[in-house]
Amino acid sequence: MPFDGLFLYNVCHELNDKLSQGRIEKIYQPAREEIILIVNKPTGKYRLLLNANAQNARVHLTSQSAPNPTMPPMFCMFLRKHLEGGKISGFYQPGLDRVLDIRVDCRDELGRPTEKSLICEIMGRHSNIILVSQPDNTILDGIRRYGHAVSRHREVLPGQPYIPPPEPQKANPLTVLEDDFREALMDGQLEDNLAVAIQKSLDGLSIPTCRELVKLAGLNSDIILDHCGEHELRSIWQTWQPLTSDARDYKLQTMLVCNRRGEPVEFFPFPVVMDEQFTYTTGQANETADAFFSSKHDRETINKQRNQLLGIINKEVKRLQKKLALQRKSVTEAEASDRFRLYGELLKANIYRLERGMQDIELENYHDPEAKTVVIPLNKALSASENAQYYFKKYNKANKTRKGAGEMAQLSEEELEYLVGVQTTLDLAENMDDLTEISQELTKQGYIKKPPVKPGKKREKETKKQIKPLQYISSDGFTVLVGKNNHQNDTLTLRLAEDSDIWLHTCKIPGSHVIIRTTGQEVPQKTLLEAAAVAAYYSRARESSNVPVDYTLRKHVKKPNGAKPGYVIYEKQRTVFVDPRPDTMQQVERE
Repeated sequence: MPFDGLFLYNVCHELNDKLSQGRIEKIYQPAREEIILIVNKPTGKYRLLLNANAQNARVHLTSQSAPNPTMPPMFCMFLRKHLEGGKISGFYQPGLDRVLDIRVDCRDELGRPTEKSLICEIMGRHSNIILVSQPDNTILDGIRRYGHAVSRHREVLPGQPYIPPPEPQKANPLTVLEDDFREALMDGQLEDNLAVAIQKSLDGLSIPTCRELVKLAGLNSDIILDHCGEHELRSIWQTWQPLTSDARDYKLQTMLVCNRRGEPVEFFPFPVVMDEQFTYTTGQANETADAFFSSKHDRETINKQRNQLLGIINKEVKRLQKKLALQRKSVTEAEASDRFRLYGELLKANIYRLERGMQDIELENYHDPEAKTVVIPLNKALSASENAQYYFKKYNKANKTRKGAGEMAQLSEEELEYLVGVQTTLDLAENMDDLTEISQELTKQGYIKKPPVKPGKKREKETKKQIKPLQYISSDGFTVLVGKNNHQNDTLTLRLAEDSDIWLHTCKIPGSHVIIRTTGQEVPQKTLLEAAAVAAYYSRARESSNVPVDYTLRKHVKKPNGAKPGYVIYEKQRTVFVDPRPDTMQQVERE
C-alpha cells in the first residue's frame, strides 16, 4: 500500500487540474481523523478526502459518502469557520515529500481577503491535518495537537509557527543524474536489499514501489546491494528513466492490483510486473486510491461487525458449554437411582427381618445372583416399612432429576448446535447485508437486546431488505442456489424450492442449504458433484478435504415445529464425498 511521495505527486497534479479555483461549499468530519471537503466547480461537485489515520493516511478524490455525526466535532466546526466559502488557489507538494499544501483564498471575520493553508502530512503515525494562516505561517489548529513532550522537532499547537517535517537527505528521483544516482546508491549499506537501498537513496519512493522497480528491471527482488555490478545498476537506471519522463510529463499511470475475487489488495504509482494470480487495472491516481481504500474500509467495517457478532455468539457458547457440563453431571449422578429402587425392593421383601435401631442389613440380591448379597444402610429412627419408603422416594426423586436434566441437556445441545451454525454463517458472510440478516436473526432469538425506546417515541419498524441466495449455473446448465445464513436457508428450502428439486447439505456439519433446480429433469452426476463441492465450501468444513455431503429430494426435508432457524430434518438421503470448491460452477451476480 505505497501511498508514497511519487503517488502523491500524481494525485497533486490531478487535483490541480480538477479542483483549482473551486469553491469549498461544505466541510464534514465523518471520522475522528478524516475530513471531507465538498468543492463546487462549474463542471460539478467533488468530494476531497483528507485522512490522518496512522494506517490509512491519504489525500484523494472520492465518490463514496459516509454518515456524519449529528454534532460536528470541534475541528470540523473550526474548519467551517475559516474555509467554507473559500476558493482553492492550488495544491502544492514540496519535492516528493508526503506533504500536500492546499492553498485557500478566503476572508476573515471582518471580511478582509486572507490566505490559509490546509496542510496534509501523510507520514504514518505522525500524520496530521493542520490549518495554517498565511503569510505569517502561524498554526491555527490541527486535527492532532502535540507539544515538545511528544516531538522534539516541533509543536503543533494554535499560535505556534508551522515547522515542516524534517527534510529527508535523499536525491529527487525525477531530477537526479545517473552518476549521482549510482553514488547515492553505493553509499548505502552493502548488505541491504537492493530495493531497500534504492528507498534509502531516493526521495518519495516506498519499499514496495522500489521492489516493483527491481522486478521491472528483470532482477531478483531479493538481490542485495553487495551483489550488484555494472549490469544491475545500469538495468535499474534504464528502467527508471522512462518512468521519470512520464512522471515529469504527468503521463504516469497508476496501477490497482486485485485478487481473483476482485478485491483490491495493492496499488502502485506506475505499472508493475503482472502475476497470473491477480488482475491489474491502470488509471488515474485519485480513482486508484479511492477504489483501494473504499474496498479496504468496507472490509474493515464488515470485519468489525462480524467480530462484534462473533463476540456475542462466543460468549453464549461458553455459557452453554458450562451449563451443559453441569446438566450432564446431574444426569450421570441421577443414573445411580436404580440402586435406591433395589434397596427399597429388597427391604420390602425382607421386612420381617428388620428391627428398629439397626444401622444396616445384609440381604441376598435376588436381582443379581453373582453379587450374592448387598449391604443396605438403615435409619435407626425409622421403622422397616419407613426405611423401604425412604429409598423409594429417593429413587423417584433421582429418576425425575435424570429425566429433567436429560431434557434440559438435549435443549442445550440443540441450542449449542444452532450457535455453532451461526458462527459458520458469520464466517461465510461477505457483505453488510449478510451480517444485517444474521444480526436481525440473533435479535429475534433474544441474543441481542433491542435498544430501549425513548419516552414519547414509537419503535421504528424494521425494513427487511430481501436478499436473494447465491446463484450458480452448473456445467450442464442447471441452476444451483445457495443460502448464506439461516434466514436464507429457510427461505430457500421451505419456500423457493420445489418438491422435485435436489437438496444438499454437509453431513452432520454446519453449513449452507443448497438446491439444484431440476425442472423435472434428471440431474447428471457432474452437476450433483459440482453442487456438493459448493455445499462443502459454504460449510464449516471449508478448509477440509473429502467432505461428506448428503443429498435428497426436497420433499423429504421437513422443519420440526418450534425448531431454530435453519434447522431441518431429512430422510432417504445419499452421501457423496467431495473437496470444497467454489469455482466448480459459474456464479451469477446477486441483485
